[in-house]
Amino acid sequence: MIATIAMPKLMLIGGGSIAQVADTLAKLGIKRPLIVTDPFMRDSGAIAKLTDPLTAAGIPFDVFADTVPDPTTEVVYAGARMLSDGGFDGMIALGGGSPIDTAKAMGVMAANPGKMRDYKVPNPIPNESLPLLAIPTTAGTGSEATKFTVITDTETDEKMLIAGAGVIPQGAIVDFELTLSCPFRLTADTGIDTLTHAIEAYVSRKANPFSDSMALAAMARVAKHLRTACFEPGNREAREQMMLAANQAGIAFSNASVALVHGMSRPIGAHFHVPHGLSNAMLLPAVTAFSLPTATARYADCARAMGACAPGTDDETAGVALLDALNALNADLKVPTPQAYGIDEGRFMGLLTLMAEQALGSGSPGNNPRVPTAEEIVSLYRDIYAA
Repeated sequence: MIATIAMPKLMLIGGGSIAQVADTLAKLGIKRPLIVTDPFMRDSGAIAKLTDPLTAAGIPFDVFADTVPDPTTEVVYAGARMLSDGGFDGMIALGGGSPIDTAKAMGVMAANPGKMRDYKVPNPIPNESLPLLAIPTTAGTGSEATKFTVITDTETDEKMLIAGAGVIPQGAIVDFELTLSCPFRLTADTGIDTLTHAIEAYVSRKANPFSDSMALAAMARVAKHLRTACFEPGNREAREQMMLAANQAGIAFSNASVALVHGMSRPIGAHFHVPHGLSNAMLLPAVTAFSLPTATARYADCARAMGACAPGTDDETAGVALLDALNALNADLKVPTPQAYGIDEGRFMGLLTLMAEQALGSGSPGNNPRVPTAEEIVSLYRDIYAA
């Protein structure tokens, strides 16, 4: 098997590494960056961890801080105009997956004509974006290392997957100290997002030995450290290990693709504004149960990597142990059902056919070991609503 592996050309990993941002920009050839972040990072003063080193180094910059939790085309277009008009030669994305995804999409639109939907999967992206340095502040999306961005079309309410080598950040600074202040819910949701990335990369029809190694390592870290990171937020080892897991899982799924969980998760986020990691968590046990009979050996490997069973456990028993472990994790981390989250049952059920169509249209379910029909996706949505 020959696998083509794509990832940032430069990654700086370790506590306090954000202090070296000026040197990192120089290595990437960026002299005048546009910082893309969110209102909280700007208004709380947390952005100073980035801007103080830039100011000290005499690097001019400006800030676009209008990103939103579920990146939208409206915000992307505004940011792309600022990027095009401001004489910038690169970007720095600071924040969780939303600012990083927004910056990726801004780069695409600043370099290419038309609308964002013109470049959703499977459409190619003709022109390369300006270089991007991604600095994640949550341990979840792995977006700093991936060739994907997910943007909601404000005209259609569709969460669109945009993909290509040109979307991969040129560089990343992976500094776990930036996650120490993350609250419980954000830590839990982004952590299960990491686990979902790792499991889906491993069972994906596009998996390869390189992505497998990253995925299994990420699963082991999440299983050992996520609960500690949630319940002991100041635990530096747990935070560091979760940041490494998020990065590894991002590299894994960027090179193997995600599958059915993500395909079904995006419409929930688009229509009901459920955070991405949380909607993944709502779906992961049920989708794993649906897919398990088709890829028992692969899911059994996941169970063993996570310590959900002994190393020599047979595949069938290990598969059941994985389901038990996923349900236990959701219970421990207080993951709500869509109903408990407050989603109206009538509206949820009324959108099932459209959500199933949108899930299939994303292409991700086609990577699943068991490729579902639209009717099976509808049934899974029904199952998780009040499970």
